[in-house]
Amino acid sequence: MNYFNEIDIQNIKSYKFDFIELDETDFVFTVTLNRPKKKNALHPQMINEIAFAFQYAFYNDNVRAVLLKSNGDVFCSGLDLKALNGNIEKNNSTVPKSNSKVLIGELFNKLYKPKICQLEGDVYAGGFLIIAGCNYVVSNDGIILGLPEVKRGLFPMQVMESLSKVISVRNVVDWCIRGYNLDVITAHKWGLISVITNQVEIESVVSKWLNEVVSNSPIAIKYGLEAMDTISSSESNHKYLAEMLELVLKSEDANEGISAFKEKRKPNWK
Repeated sequence: MNYFNEIDIQNIKSYKFDFIELDETDFVFTVTLNRPKKKNALHPQMINEIAFAFQYAFYNDNVRAVLLKSNGDVFCSGLDLKALNGNIEKNNSTVPKSNSKVLIGELFNKLYKPKICQLEGDVYAGGFLIIAGCNYVVSNDGIILGLPEVKRGLFPMQVMESLSKVISVRNVVDWCIRGYNLDVITAHKWGLISVITNQVEIESVVSKWLNEVVSNSPIAIKYGLEAMDTISSSESNHKYLAEMLELVLKSEDANEGISAFKEKRKPNWK
């Protein structure tokens, strides 16, 4: 993992994060998505901030586990479609730009620390790169999980790759090409969700998992996760899929789909 230089990473507390919140307590590094008014849509600088936080966790021996959370009713609505069209919202983040393009799927694969997601809101589209990238997902009941890209003239390229590592390829492809919403019970049966709980108990369930993990050998876990990444390496796939997504984004269907979504009408595919 080499998105930022070592000096920048060591001075993490000197930077202003505009899209995420960070906390480091008792060997657990918590990354909270903090763009609730925009349904935690993945703004380019938000992705950059996540990458910065992950590289810090990667090199910090005091971090033995990473917890992913979010503020607001929606955990993550996917990539920011306005930003994809060049309408990038100004921000006050002082986190430096990465040295190369950040591929979220690879970002999770290359962080050899146990990762758990505390899922308390709905998740859509590119948000599954976070869900599928975690080793354990604890979800509230009643959560909705959706892949609506095809209804916007898009296709969840990199999400497809990440999900195929967790659930069956047949289910992944069917979900991608039909674009439906999935209930949390089915997601649990498929293996995407590890545990279903409720708002009252979710903190304790997450804490129990974290306590078990941080009490185990950090070196053994690190080498184990690195070995798993090596034998199932998909770096070239994520690069290829990012290129394929670019092709889709430039298509007439993408322009029509995104316009129809904004105008709250049915798309007219040509």
